[in-house]
Amino acid sequence: MVRSKIIYYCTNCGAESPKWIGKCPSCGEWNTYREEEVAVKSGIRSQQSSIEEEPTSLSNIPATAYTRLDTHDAELNRVLGGGIVPGSLILIGGEPGIGKSTLLLQVVLQHPQTTLYISGEESLQQIKLRATRTATQTDSALFMAETHLEKVIKQAKRLDPDLLVIDSIQTIQLESLDAAPGSVTQIRECTAALMQFAKQSQIPVVIIGHITKEGSIAGPKLLEHMVDVVLQFEGDRHHTYRMVRTLKNRFGSADELGIYEMTAAGLRIVTNPSELLLSQSEEQMSGAAIGATMEGMRPLLIESQALVSTAVYGTPQRSTTGFDLRRLSMILAVLEKRCGFNFGQQDVFLNIAGGLKVMDPAMDLAVAAALISSLEEIAIPSNWCFAAEVGLTGEVRAVNRIEQRIQEAQRLGMDTFVLSGYNIKGIKVPSGTRLLTISRIQELYDLIRQANIEP
Repeated sequence: MVRSKIIYYCTNCGAESPKWIGKCPSCGEWNTYREEEVAVKSGIRSQQSSIEEEPTSLSNIPATAYTRLDTHDAELNRVLGGGIVPGSLILIGGEPGIGKSTLLLQVVLQHPQTTLYISGEESLQQIKLRATRTATQTDSALFMAETHLEKVIKQAKRLDPDLLVIDSIQTIQLESLDAAPGSVTQIRECTAALMQFAKQSQIPVVIIGHITKEGSIAGPKLLEHMVDVVLQFEGDRHHTYRMVRTLKNRFGSADELGIYEMTAAGLRIVTNPSELLLSQSEEQMSGAAIGATMEGMRPLLIESQALVSTAVYGTPQRSTTGFDLRRLSMILAVLEKRCGFNFGQQDVFLNIAGGLKVMDPAMDLAVAAALISSLEEIAIPSNWCFAAEVGLTGEVRAVNRIEQRIQEAQRLGMDTFVLSGYNIKGIKVPSGTRLLTISRIQELYDLIRQANIEP
């Protein structure tokens, strides 16, 4: 006999309650509880047999090396840590129309072995239209338009593919649950069933998830805790560049970044992203400084652009794009306190070129240089690169992987590198590169002014 009951779920974290609550006691969000009527039958997870195992010690566990699945996509392999781990569950989130389905469609079409692509949003004819844009097509990629998870897993067990793709998790439902597709109950139970299937069959599963208007993956926060890897597909739909960022990875680094360009034939890998992130202008302008940042193991040169102008509309504005606003306020306070610059009555706008979001503190020195350059109308030489952290006392602090940053700058023609004096010990300087070291933020202005005096 099937019994139904009313349960209230938090749409943010997945916590449940027997009654409606205004504020979630688990995550602290307001008005996130939604009512759902749940009727639980014999679900797919209860039908699958489980293997009973006895506890064992580490010495009795065989150290077998696993082989990662090559996606034949260098950028995606990078953000995954070298490829897809067998039996892993991967979640890719992003805004509608950003290119999530296109990316995974290219992956299954390029893979030489059997892959299964499940579409819950598009018909097979629509997939065919998108697939004709790509240059590579193969008969080993199998497609199926289905929204019932029981049928999906049945076909996956029969075909035993190398990779299973679900597009998207918000459209998949379990027939054993009396809840609408996309609800908290369906998303949680479907993800749990896919996780169990992946671990038992060792078939990696990639699921696509939509995001909310706040930028977080739709569904309960529990969804991100259940999966092994969380990838965020970012970019502006009005521009051609797309970025895949690792938010969570149980099998590798969680700081990697892959960059693509959206073309008429699909997504194209950008092999040299630093050239795209730098200004294309040949004329030296004030307010621009190039900084060397690290995205995982990859060094990137990024241009920070600052505009400092007199505030004529009352309260001075502080605006940033791609940079933490609170960190900008800290750098402005340090420049005022330690160097005597007056930003109190100035509007300050800061932009990280290329649409990237930078969290590396090594960009502090480049941001400070761009602010000084815009305020004093002094252009910074285009062959200069900066990498250092700025402290509250005005000290210029050392950053990690400085040699990789210097090598990337030299590769792109930057022959002058400004860094912390505490970073100079023990590093190997490439031939043809001049290192300028500073230990206090007060020395930065003298360095920039001197560069404009020298012939």
